[in-house]
Amino acid sequence: MFALADANNFYASCETVFRPDLRGKPIVVVSNNDGCVIARSAEAKRLGIKMAAPLFLNERFFRQNGVHVFSSNYELYGDMSARMMAILGEMAAGQEVYSIDESFLDVTGIDSLIPLEAFGQQMRERIRRETGLIIGVGFGPTKTLAKLANHAAKKWTQTGGVVDLSSKIRQRKLLHLIDVGDIWGIGPRITKRMLQLGITTALQLADSNISMIRKNFDVIVERSTRELNGESCIALEDAPPPKQHILNSRSFGERVTKLEDMQQAIVLYATRASEKLREQNSRCRHISVSIATARHGNEPQYSNTASRICDYPTNDTRDIIESALRGLNTIWREGYRYAKAGVMLGDFYQSGIAQFDMFSEQQPRANADALMAALDGINRSGKGKVFFAGQGDRDSSWQMKREMLSPRYTTRLKDIPRIK
Repeated sequence: MFALADANNFYASCETVFRPDLRGKPIVVVSNNDGCVIARSAEAKRLGIKMAAPLFLNERFFRQNGVHVFSSNYELYGDMSARMMAILGEMAAGQEVYSIDESFLDVTGIDSLIPLEAFGQQMRERIRRETGLIIGVGFGPTKTLAKLANHAAKKWTQTGGVVDLSSKIRQRKLLHLIDVGDIWGIGPRITKRMLQLGITTALQLADSNISMIRKNFDVIVERSTRELNGESCIALEDAPPPKQHILNSRSFGERVTKLEDMQQAIVLYATRASEKLREQNSRCRHISVSIATARHGNEPQYSNTASRICDYPTNDTRDIIESALRGLNTIWREGYRYAKAGVMLGDFYQSGIAQFDMFSEQQPRANADALMAALDGINRSGKGKVFFAGQGDRDSSWQMKREMLSPRYTTRLKDIPRIK
């Protein structure tokens, strides 16, 4: 038996945990550089505010309707997510953290001790008491049914935020109410094809002939169909598989016109990508760097990418920065106003089993692993405590713009709320 626990309007909810005066008011969170809406509270949704709505086009509407706007505070959201996931992990035999606000849980056997709906309410109460967040909980014999149960728990308030789909009868009742496009793993292209075949609801898909589904779609759709019928085909992943590529890319707060500023940005992005590489215990040989002007407007446009292959698999930030800057020098063109840049790593090897060339003139730097471990250890207690001088000033104009950033209540000492 699986459970899916999912926080309601996660980003917006994190902003209200330490600002109870904002509860019941419309809140939106905007993307990097305060670009467009990426999260909304329930009250903001009722005002008709759409996802991806540009901030600069809607500022007047937001002021007129008392909408509170926040820049993305990923430090706060990441820490609140870690707290929520830790609690959920304590309450189940197994856990798969699916996203920053969603977690699949193995709750097999729980129903022999306590009804699942009561257990779901215990989960909601503990998360609310210890983090201030509200979650919805869905139970099902497969991950797909648990996902649909969670969808129903959040959509229909009379469920009390918990739906149990253990019963076959309840499964079929809910599947009849769910559009086929709302099923986990069924995207717009597949939905369009299903509608052409007359399959409009989840129940119709569940009742479809498996041979017909296999003939018209792929194994993923067949797997979803079997899961809708209670046949578990997707196992819980206790540890996520390592990524095959790591990309660190950002839009600039202001256009970049000087090579020195672009070099600082590339050094920062290469550093962040290197940290992620070491987190999954990998090394890479392929390093690429990209730069681009804005795609819209009347300014001259230019974009380019350069790639380099290291002589040996590395996760040394110094090697990755050096390769990225060499790539940048080959694609940099004066006279453009650059809006975005990025560093991507690929061709991964697992640390400890990577094969080096003993005859190569280029060998890893001495004590590189120990140095990187020391850097990561220091920065784990506070990101950016030790950094490369090439990153330049942290207040550089190209840095990401976050003019409506809330305090980092849980990760910075000086931002801890004070009770007067």
